[in-house]
Amino acid sequence: MSYAVPPTRTAAVVRQLRNEIVTGELPPGTLIKDAELAARLGVSITPVREAIAQLSVEGLIDIAPNRTRHVTKVTQKNALELIDVMSVLACAGFEWGVDNLTDTHIELLRLRQKEFVEALAAGNVLAAGAAGADFSTIIILASGNRELQSMVDLVVARTMRILAMTAESDLWTSWIDGHDAILRLLEEGDRKGALARYRQIYVDYRAQVERELFIDPA
Repeated sequence: MSYAVPPTRTAAVVRQLRNEIVTGELPPGTLIKDAELAARLGVSITPVREAIAQLSVEGLIDIAPNRTRHVTKVTQKNALELIDVMSVLACAGFEWGVDNLTDTHIELLRLRQKEFVEALAAGNVLAAGAAGADFSTIIILASGNRELQSMVDLVVARTMRILAMTAESDLWTSWIDGHDAILRLLEEGDRKGALARYRQIYVDYRAQVERELFIDPA
């Protein structure tokens, strides 16, 4: 995830709509109308349609056979399945990258964790999500596998949208505590321990979601 300015209008529309869906500003089931979106965002129909197609691939927008589009409705089962997929992908990347971490990487991890915690304290969920995701990205990219990171980014975006966590949500706790523990283990040179603690984050996170997330499947 990045704070960089999108290079095209389509990318800008994708980012705007994704943010609105992730934060719940566009709730599940919301009807998506091209012309209304184009007028609201001050762009032509073409980048809106391209953005909708992209977000459909990401699983954030459903396109019905009659071509109507709605923000995807989700269930607890959807959320748990996505967490399971994210766990497999991200833990593989962590395992492949952790032994390649340098002192510079670890310093960046400290910085991202600081940004993560500060963004939550300020109530900025989008910035917190980006900083939290970047913590894992630093390690996954150390593996040299950029394709894997692209897949993780997609699943993270969908999972964030499904959970739509507020800054006060207890679901952030697994990540904050887990990142702090991982940093301590890395500073001690315990790479295997850091990997085990990263895997535990997903176990704890999944258990929290299973207990706390109740979305009407209708």
